[in-house]
Order: sequence, then C-alpha cells, then structure tokens
Amino acid sequence: MTDTGRAIDLSVEVIGDVETVWRAVATGPGISSWYVPHTVEERAGGAGVASFGPEPEMQIAGRVAVWEPPHRIVFDGGEGVGGLTFEWTVEPNDANTCTVRLHNAGFADGDPQYDAMVDGWKLFMANLQLHLEHFAGQTATSALPMVMWPVTPEEGWEILAGGLGIDKMPDVGDRFDVAADDDTKLGGTVIETGPRRISLLADTPAPGTAFLTSEDGGGFTMVSVWLYLYGPDGAAIAERDDAGWRAWLADHAPQSD
Repeated sequence: MTDTGRAIDLSVEVIGDVETVWRAVATGPGISSWYVPHTVEERAGGAGVASFGPEPEMQIAGRVAVWEPPHRIVFDGGEGVGGLTFEWTVEPNDANTCTVRLHNAGFADGDPQYDAMVDGWKLFMANLQLHLEHFAGQTATSALPMVMWPVTPEEGWEILAGGLGIDKMPDVGDRFDVAADDDTKLGGTVIETGPRRISLLADTPAPGTAFLTSEDGGGFTMVSVWLYLYGPDGAAIAERDDAGWRAWLADHAPQSD
C-alpha cells in the first residue's frame, strides 16, 4: 500500500505473547477494550465498524485491507475510498513482551486534526498497555462521554477539575474519588497525570481504567470522562454511568455570552 500525505508513527511495549497482543489490536472485542467499540470481520477484505458515539453518523465503516495474523493488520475506508489508513504491527520481544507499532497515514498537509489525533493515539496506546498488563484475556465495555466546548483546552480543564472538586495535577499513586451524582461514581488509583489529563486504574464502579481529559480538537476543546469497565457487571454499569456522566458534562457546559 502506498502512503499519501502526512502520517503518525507511534509505538509502545506491552506485556503478553504475540497471540494475546494480536487479539487486542486486531479483533472487535480486543480493540473495544482500550479504544472505541469495534466490530471486525477477521479476514482480508472484511468489514469493520468503529463506533464513536450513539448517533448514526458516529458509526464509521471501514475495511480490513490487510490481514496477516499475528503480526500485521491494516484498516482503511474500503476499496477505492480515500482518507486515513491504520496499520498495526506486532513484534514479539523477549520476556513475554511485544512492541506494537501504529502507522496512521493519509493526513493532508496542515490538517487541523493531526495534532489532536497524535495526542489521542498516545492516550489510547497507553490504555492498550494497561489492558494487557491488568486485564489480558478479558473484554471491557466502554462508556465514552465527550463534549465539545468553545473554550481553550486549559479553560476546559478548569471547568472539569473545578466542577469535580479535584486537584488539576494529582500525584501518581493518589487515591481518586469523584461523583457525577448519587449513583454515578468513579474511584481508583492515579497511574498517570499530564497536561489536562488524569489516568486511573479504577476499582469503582467496577474494575477497569478511566481517563479525564481536555484536549485540543482543532478549533474546539474535547472534554471527556471515559471508562473501560470489566467484570460480570461491567456492561450494565457502563451503560448506566455513560448517561450519568453525559448529564454532568451537559450541566457544566460553559455559558455563552
């Protein structure tokens, strides 16, 4: 396949043998556990759908352009369809680890979404590491509430952190507990902090991972409270808490002048 335009190249080292890591990056249940909900027909030419939200327009259809298990898969928009391509490779290392590489190509020069995509992929690939370290072989159900506010990312983070009453930059290892309402709670251990981001290894409302972020969306700011929940009650809790966090974000939207 021939690249066109600008590309993103990222890699992470993850825990797991090549077959386990392959399932995480090339199957619907695997990808859904650390990115967004996916369905994947596991064959060359198979259909794939990524769900970025409940609305019909947020269901993004694509194709498995290359299927070379357990080392390489490429997703694109379909035969003769332009746009972005996503190539994932899995390289086994020693000591039960693998290197996962992403080559995301097809950006036009000056694409305003490029920098936001780089930041987004870094977060998701960090979540892939957490998935394989703590929950390998399990499947998460995600709740992905996100709003787009006409403020700067710094202002978005002020609103999010201030509304929840939290430190804007807690220490790694700190206990973290917040609530959107009496039933919608989030708690766990801070495992990473960065500019306008807190990452958690969650134990409330279920075992999993969680991310609070305020990111530049190229002309607007994307503010998110994202959960990936495991266990027998994970799916039901994710559905419940998705609604709770969406309502909280809507209630805290900045007022226009």
